[in-house]
Amino acid sequence: MQSDLPSLLDLQHAFANALRNAGDGRASSSVTAGALAPQDRVGIYRNTSTATLVAALRLSYPAVQALVGPEFFEGAARLFIEAEPPRSAWLDAYGEGYPVFLARLPEAAAIPYVPDVARLDWAVNSVLHAPDAMPLDLGRLAELDMAVAGEICFVAHPAVRLVQADSPVDVIWRAVLMRDDRALGLVDLASGPVSLLVRRASAGIDVDRIHAWQWQFAGALLAGAPLHIALGAASPADAHAWLATLLCAGCFTGFGRAPCA
Repeated sequence: MQSDLPSLLDLQHAFANALRNAGDGRASSSVTAGALAPQDRVGIYRNTSTATLVAALRLSYPAVQALVGPEFFEGAARLFIEAEPPRSAWLDAYGEGYPVFLARLPEAAAIPYVPDVARLDWAVNSVLHAPDAMPLDLGRLAELDMAVAGEICFVAHPAVRLVQADSPVDVIWRAVLMRDDRALGLVDLASGPVSLLVRRASAGIDVDRIHAWQWQFAGALLAGAPLHIALGAASPADAHAWLATLLCAGCFTGFGRAPCA
């Protein structure tokens, strides 16, 4: 005889839908009656879930919250949670789409550089929570056959990110986090765009401003492009010095002959 009771998977799906949609009553029908009505009990889970996700976004976007204030941040975060619920239980990885969401949010238009600050916040958060990995042993490069050096491609370290922004977002980001109103007031918004290298170092997270060509070169290498493609037909004279800087900074974990996975 077939049971009318929902399966565990059906119940989990119903609760997930109820957390996103207060009008979905399917989960309430499976809750045992008690002191509170079933829909009220599900509402407690919904409120707890939303509060947890807002807290996760606060941790990932500290500069954005300091810039717009806690009330505005929470309101925008709740709208984002409705539009993009999490797809995994790893909260440190939740919120990647928040900068794009803020760029489309009419209420955020009064501070045009908020999306740029959010993208830098996310890059720092990603680097902070990236897995550990041993940097490339530079001694291995001495064994290379220089005849095939141009075909070499590198494996990116997981704790390295690149950011480009129209505004001087690094200066804004530091001033906001330091709560330095004077420094923030001196920011020249016309001094952008900027290109940034964000990486995890022994002393913390480094956010370094670099030249546009350095950003492009590093981006190609981090994406696995062969060295001769990354250098291009007219590479700057100091491109090899920049490659040495990236290697010494531990931006790669390995290398191989193209194509690299």
